[in-house]
Formats: sequence, structure tokens, C-alpha cells
Amino acid sequence: MPQQLRTLALAFLALVPQICTGLNRDLPATIVNARQVQKEYDYIIIGGGTAGLTVANRLTEDGKTTVLVLEYGELSDSTSITTVTGGFSGMGDGKLMYSINSVPQVNLRNRTIAVLAGKVVGGSSAVNVMMTVRGTAEDYDRWGSFFSISSHWSWNGLLPYFKRALNFVPPNEDVTKSANITYDTSFWGNTSGVYAGWPSFQYAATTAQLDAFRGLPDVPFVKDSGSGEPGVYWYPTFMDPKTVLRSYARTGHHEQAKTRQNYQLLTQAKVQKILFSGTKAVGVSWIPVVGGRPNTSASPQTVSARKEVIVAAGGVHSPQILQVSGIGPRKILSAAGITTLVDLPGVGQNFQDHPILSPSYQFTKLTVKPSGDDLRSNRTFSTWANQVWSLNRTGPNSIASGNAAAWLPFPVISSRASALSEALASQNHPSYLPSDTHPTVAAGYRAQMLSYASALRSNRTAFYNLVLTGSSTSGLLVNLHPLSRGTININPLDPFNLEPLVDYRALSNPLDTSIIIDILKYTRRYYLDNPLTKPWAARENSPGTSTTNTDAQWTNFITQTMSPSEFHPVGTCAMLPLELGGVVDENLKVYGVEGLRVVDASIMPTLIGGNTCQTVYAVAEKVSNQHSMIYWQKG
Repeated sequence: MPQQLRTLALAFLALVPQICTGLNRDLPATIVNARQVQKEYDYIIIGGGTAGLTVANRLTEDGKTTVLVLEYGELSDSTSITTVTGGFSGMGDGKLMYSINSVPQVNLRNRTIAVLAGKVVGGSSAVNVMMTVRGTAEDYDRWGSFFSISSHWSWNGLLPYFKRALNFVPPNEDVTKSANITYDTSFWGNTSGVYAGWPSFQYAATTAQLDAFRGLPDVPFVKDSGSGEPGVYWYPTFMDPKTVLRSYARTGHHEQAKTRQNYQLLTQAKVQKILFSGTKAVGVSWIPVVGGRPNTSASPQTVSARKEVIVAAGGVHSPQILQVSGIGPRKILSAAGITTLVDLPGVGQNFQDHPILSPSYQFTKLTVKPSGDDLRSNRTFSTWANQVWSLNRTGPNSIASGNAAAWLPFPVISSRASALSEALASQNHPSYLPSDTHPTVAAGYRAQMLSYASALRSNRTAFYNLVLTGSSTSGLLVNLHPLSRGTININPLDPFNLEPLVDYRALSNPLDTSIIIDILKYTRRYYLDNPLTKPWAARENSPGTSTTNTDAQWTNFITQTMSPSEFHPVGTCAMLPLELGGVVDENLKVYGVEGLRVVDASIMPTLIGGNTCQTVYAVAEKVSNQHSMIYWQKG
């Protein structure tokens, strides 16, 4: 799977509107003619993705609060989005993805990395691999700890919104029994329009590979993926089990909101900047997108917000929008010729993503059947699979990217947990950031590293992730808590129209390499030195056991093959105290201005130990609830 993901990543390289001044309550929710845009709304949301559509749906539930969502991409009915089988169809459709590459990564042999993000209504929830996973409770408690022990950003503070965010439908009883799937509905809700469903089939080999972790010491097994505990477990899929189609922000939120007269969505609109009266956000300017590109010759149009502007453009583009609007590090803004409204050093800094690691193993005698290989190599099995899929959309083709994985604490996988914890705590942390990093951003980085130093010793934070697919070849391997921090800043050559400069700064903290080496060694142990996998005769194809006897050899392999991105960009508009380089406060309000919030993955101060989509839904639900209380109680 890592090779498939990298192949996909490399493949993705590459109406003049007028504002109507009257209010027409009979306009369609999805605007195809920009002349239908009203002069003013209560809220303007920049970005019609996972968070933006969630917030828009919740804010318009009263039938009175008016909301305009501005989305760069199209409203697409492509089967690339809806197709469940394999989980990768959306990511493989270049029309649905931004085409961005990082700057060369110095510690990865100057390789550039594809920066993938959804460019479509629904955002990345429309194109991700549909893994419905949360972080651990300690991940969310960590967020609040940067403010105080009583912060409402915690596992207990977020759990109600995890429940509100998804409609959990248990797996079929026969599959539950045959695959030994466990779950606990107390961690889930059943009222959302976004579904957490299950395929109608599981490979026996997936169950066997999951159970094989019992051959290694101290591995915890968890009853439900939503419990906030690290371990080995089954997890659901972003799928409506009735239709067996992707369930995402469009189907779960836009389709509900579009029937309301107080909700509108304008597609193919690129926001140029946020407009201010003094330090209060009062609207936005935007230009049309034609043929997938901004029409830079068009005159910018403006629309006003009575209450707030909400930025929900994602981890890559939200910091860009703030910076071109005059909010960000003064030095960066000045270099781009932008007048600084608020010198906010943290905007675009603290960038994090999950590194993907690329060892290759193959079970040469995987005798447990059926396995994921049978869909390709067993004609009788594949014929049956296609028949039941055509008949009633059941069988192996209802599996997306898989439903089983290990998410393990560092002390479980490494004997060096205490030593690496001490090394991290004693580092000169600012020395691993860019030399001109603002002292507040450096202070925030130090606070994060001290928290991770404790987490390395903890059995409540997952650092290791191996996805299991039931096939003979190895699954996706991920480092869940990288220590290195990158940047996403505007391009000074043309900050409004060029994509931002993305620098992962991969492996800039040398302890990342040490942690990754232990992750790789543990994976080798699972495949080659595990009594429960030995009968399947695993072969290490890459890097090869003869070439990795020393840390230097492992490091060479890592720099050649690692991707610093699982396409989970976070942290660039971090929710942290101002003195720790924060961009937004605990209510997600941008420091130094009024009427402006950021609601998306960019606010996460530290990565969670899991895929980010479910958490983004929960964050959007949480802030929408607080937001509605603030304004609706005022009448």
C-alpha cells in the first residue's frame, strides 16, 4: 500500500460575477451564477470541505441565520468520489485535487513531495481513503494542557461531539462473528448525516493478521476504535451501509442544508483576502475559478459578513488566506509586499503531517483463506465477488482501504522509550527550528516536545501504526507523532495567486530518525520474528535484512524512501496560547482581531495518533455548538 500511495501522489502533479444588492429568499442553495450572491450574510465560510460544510449545516439549522460558503472546487458527482472499493478512487482523480509540490526536502535527498488536498465540495472528506479513526484520549488532553488542566479541549470535552459527528451503524452480525469484530456503541452516536459504516465482508486473513499481534509481548487489544485507547482494533469506514457509497461532508451536511433558504454555496470561487474595518473582519473578496484555475483578470468581488468570517480552507490554505489578509509573521508579509494588520508569528508555522514509511514484506505462504490476494489471483473468487457486488452491492468490493490496524504506544515497540524520552526532554529545542523562528513559536515547540517526552514513556499515546489489509504484502506504516516542524508560507513572488511554499522540514529533529528506526525494527519483528506469523514465511523485500544491521543503514533507507506526508496537514493556525505561538484561542477566534475564526485541521496544535478526518468533524461540531450558543442566546 505505501508504494500505491506514493504512485498516486506522484501522478497528481499536475461569468464575470456581480453582486446582487437585494435579498431573494427563493435562490437555489448551490449557486452556479455568481450574480445570485447576496450583498451580506450573517456568516461567510471560506472553504466547503469537511469542517466548512459541517459548520454551515449547523449554523443554518434555525432557518434564520444566513450563511454563504465559498468553495474553490466544483460540486462533483464523479464516481471517483462515491466509489468505495479500494478507497483510493478520489485521491486518484486529479480534477478533485490541488496540484502542489513541496520545496525540496534537504534531509530526504532534496526530493519534492506531492501536497495532496481535496479541491471539491466536501474537501478532503470526498477524496480520503475513508478510514474512520480517532486519536487517543491523551492526544486530545494534550491540546487542552497547553492552556490549563481545566480546558474544555480534552477527551471528555470532545467525546460528545465525536458522537454527534457520525452515525454509527454496526457491522452485519454474520461478519461480526466470522471476523471476530468487536465494538462498543457507547462511544458513538446515531443522529448525524455522516455515516460510520462497515463492509459486508472481511477477509479471514485480515482477522489472522490482526490476531498475530498476540505473538508479540504487551500488545493491547481494544474493543472499540472510538474508545480513545491505543492498541490493535477494528475500525469502521466513512460509508453509508445502505447505499454502499462514500459518506462525506457533502452527503452528510450540504444535502441537508441545501433545502434551507438561509444557506447558500458558491462553487468555483477563490477567496483573495478577508476584508476588515479596523481590526474587525467584515467580509471577503473573491474571484471566479475557470477551468480549475483562478481567473486573475477578473475584478475581485466582495461580500459582507454581519457576524463572522470563518476560515475553513484546510491546513495548507487557511494560513495562506490569513497571511494575504495581513495576519501573520511581519517579516513574511513584508517580503511579499503585504501590509501587516496583526503581527501574528504563528500563522503558517508549526506545520505537521504523518510520515509514511516504506518497508516491503511479503508472506510467501499465507495459507489463511480468503485473503486480499484472492480478488486478483483466484478467478473463481473474483467472479463470485463481482457477481454479488452487481446483485446487491455486497462482498469484498464493499471494502475500502481496510478496517484493521495496530496503533501502539512507544514502550510496546521499543526498549528505548525512557532513553529517547530523556533525550527529547533535554534537547535545545529551538535549534531544530528555522533560525529566524519567533520566540513565542519556539516556546510553543518546546512545550510540545516536553509533552511528547512524557508521551514516549506513556502507554496511552500511540506512536506506531501498521494498517492490515489481509493480503500477502505489507500494509501502510506510519509514524504518528513526528517531532519535526515545517512551515507553509505565502509565495512572495505572487502571494495571492501562486500556491503557498510548503516545507515539511522532514527529519529536522534528529530524534525522529531514532523513533522511525525503532518503528521499522518492530515491523520487522512482527513479520519475521513472531511465532504467529512464522507459518506464513514472510520475506523482507525492502530494505532487506542484509542491508540494515546498523542505524546508519536504516537511516540511509529512511532518507531514500520516506514520505513526510500521509496527507494530514495540521498545526499551521494552531490553537495555542499567544505566548506559545498560537493563532487561535480556545474558541478558535484569531488573536488580535474580531469576527474571525479558523475551523479546520490547521488549528490542531499537535497531530493526533490517527487519521484526521473524524477529528475535524468533531472540532467543527464543537465550535458550531459553542458558536450557536453565543449568538442564538442573544436572540
